[in-house]
Amino acid sequence: MTDFVAQRAALADVVAIPVTPFDAEDRIDAGAYRALLRRLLTAGVRALTPNGNTSEFYSLTPAERRAEVALTVEAVAESGVEAQILAGVGQEVPAAVAAAREAAEAGAHMVMVHQPVHPYVSQEGWLAYHRAIAEAVPELGVVPYLRNPAIEGGTLARLGAACPNVIGVKYAVPDPVRFATVSRDAGLDRFVWVAGLAELSAPAYFASGATGFTSGLVNVAPRLTLAMLRALRAADYPAAMRIWEEIRPFEELRAERQSANNVTVVKEALAHLGLCRRDIRPPSSPLPEAERGAVAALVGRWRAAGSTSEAPGTEVRR
Repeated sequence: MTDFVAQRAALADVVAIPVTPFDAEDRIDAGAYRALLRRLLTAGVRALTPNGNTSEFYSLTPAERRAEVALTVEAVAESGVEAQILAGVGQEVPAAVAAAREAAEAGAHMVMVHQPVHPYVSQEGWLAYHRAIAEAVPELGVVPYLRNPAIEGGTLARLGAACPNVIGVKYAVPDPVRFATVSRDAGLDRFVWVAGLAELSAPAYFASGATGFTSGLVNVAPRLTLAMLRALRAADYPAAMRIWEEIRPFEELRAERQSANNVTVVKEALAHLGLCRRDIRPPSSPLPEAERGAVAALVGRWRAAGSTSEAPGTEVRR
């Protein structure tokens, strides 16, 4: 029986959500994507999530999602680094099951199950949805992406009891009290609890029991993200909050207008670094010219401080 030790350790860390770079013809830019992954791995990232929301999961075709997982597996193998790959899956049950099986065949170690998009979700239905996916790939670690505050800790506990391979929870409900309640009702030690709202939520969620957090910012400034992880692991909350204050303007730009620019701001920053184009697919859109200056100023400051941690040979000039 798989013990999932390596997978659990990777979740108790920075869980990077790479962007999906597009070329001038709106195709996945495989070269730029590989370069971005090499940059993350060189910086010390050990958990990669192809097909996450920052990857524009819902704008990718099934073939593109398969390609992104394959590219990630190849990039990790070529790097010689021991990193865990957490592939995003979702949509209707047959599609999610098929994608999970394809991820397993491609060499992924885990799957992250995107929040079900159906407007009518019951406790029993949520349980059945995730159980169907987990039981289809017992060899993979499974991580539900939980954004619904109505899902109870007891429901998660039942899922964990039925499916030993459900090893973590990406918790993205913006309520630390609810997180503390749900995690304890579900089993604080049964699952690896990942703060799913990235760096700004991480200090509060770590104080309540999280041991990892997701990040889109890590694409841009990996040293800042990894410094926050070190501070949180040491329970040095003053140090973590100093980093929190440094990244707050960037994350607030991403959160404006109900997170309309969540991915847009990250790609804008990467374009300033010469790492990929700023192109983004609907229903998102490129950052308006008036707001690009704010991103450029932040990136310039971080680059001067070495926080962008660029390794030689990783830039893709545009």
